[in-house]
Amino acid sequence: MTQATPERAPRVPRRIAQVIVNSLKGGVVPRVGLPYITVGRDREVAALLHDLELVADGGASFRFLVGRYGSGKSFLLQTIRNHAMGRGFVVADADLSPERRLQGTGGQGLATYRELIRNLSTKTRPEGGALNLVLDRWVSSVQAQVTLEDGVAPEDPAFADAMERRIMGTMVSVQELVHGYDFARLLTMYWRAHLEGDDDTKANVTRWFRGEYRNKTEARRELGVGIVIGDDDWYDYLKVLATFLVGAGYKGLVVLIDELVNLYKIPNAVSRQYNYEKVLTMYNDTLQGKAHHLGVIVSGTPQAVEDRRRGLYSYEALRSRLTQGRFSRDGLVDMLAPVIRLEPLTHEELLVLVEKLADIHAGLFGYARTVTQDELVRFLETEYGRVGADTHLTPREVIRDFIEMLDILSQNPGVTVEGLLGNGQFASPVRAPAERDAPPLSSPGAASPAVPGAAEASAGQDEFAEFDI
Repeated sequence: MTQATPERAPRVPRRIAQVIVNSLKGGVVPRVGLPYITVGRDREVAALLHDLELVADGGASFRFLVGRYGSGKSFLLQTIRNHAMGRGFVVADADLSPERRLQGTGGQGLATYRELIRNLSTKTRPEGGALNLVLDRWVSSVQAQVTLEDGVAPEDPAFADAMERRIMGTMVSVQELVHGYDFARLLTMYWRAHLEGDDDTKANVTRWFRGEYRNKTEARRELGVGIVIGDDDWYDYLKVLATFLVGAGYKGLVVLIDELVNLYKIPNAVSRQYNYEKVLTMYNDTLQGKAHHLGVIVSGTPQAVEDRRRGLYSYEALRSRLTQGRFSRDGLVDMLAPVIRLEPLTHEELLVLVEKLADIHAGLFGYARTVTQDELVRFLETEYGRVGADTHLTPREVIRDFIEMLDILSQNPGVTVEGLLGNGQFASPVRAPAERDAPPLSSPGAASPAVPGAAEASAGQDEFAEFDI
């Protein structure tokens, strides 16, 4: 039998290895170290990177990532997040939940905006909370323009007036947008507070941008403005923010929204339709050129998208836009379509992934890796040979089983791979949850690495002829 011979992974720093192992064992996607475990997904990544080029050129994009629960949607989102930050974009990400929706009457839409701003990240602040960093960089950028291009030194009495003119000039593109004038007014207020060393006003302006003012009265009392970001208009402010970021020296704004299934699970049909209408508005804005320097990626399960009773397809305007064309079929997929359906990794790619994890685990705990490639193949055969694996086994469970096996082997030197795989435990049927495509109510909010679903795994590859799925 011919087997894949993947290259050994580079040595992973201990801190990153710890995050990778702990995250994957807990069933969530690590936010660091993804290049060390990325396997496959070349076409998907290339398509999304093409979108980033469009956004950098002043356009906008909107994509749906669709795949089974645990198929690697969140992993791909995090991969694109890292690519975007590395290319000079600002990234905001959020998971939808019962408390965070796109539209709501009880602050659910605003809660999503607040989560996006809280997670605002840049290359130098990848962990989030980059709002003040962005605002200060904008001020520094304008000051540099005044100094270098206008020839006015900071100690010159005319420096403040020159800054004011520059700021007004850069705000022209922002003011043309809906709510752009209000946004520009708050930015000018931030600059003046920065100039005067007024930290209280700077903090209040930051609170306003975060959407933390509860009503107009509170905003008027502390800032003198009678406007606040609310459930109905938070997306308009994201569009303004995207345009402003270009003036601050960034390429644009990339918004990542995960767990679309939480809109599918809204029990009230009217509330659900309002949220789908918001999806349609965002989709139309980006494709019709009403938004600039803005990229949006939303991920969900096939059921959350294609169910005609409760999913996106229950909203006819979305169904007609997102339905797959007649010419797409197995092996012939349009990667420029608005919906990217995640295909399972091949068995070869899955073998590469588990070998990478074996190397990372050995490096983390300081032992020489003894698990051979034949034993890795044997592990995969055993996992996918279990009763019910073809319909119920998810990639997340495979990865968790594999890390658990590595933990047991490292802690018990007398135990062998064959001994573990042959004890009958792995031969037991796979437990079938009531609904595999939908996450539990306490959704972890992230998926495991991009590995294939058992139902879609190909059994016809010569390298794994003994896989009987």
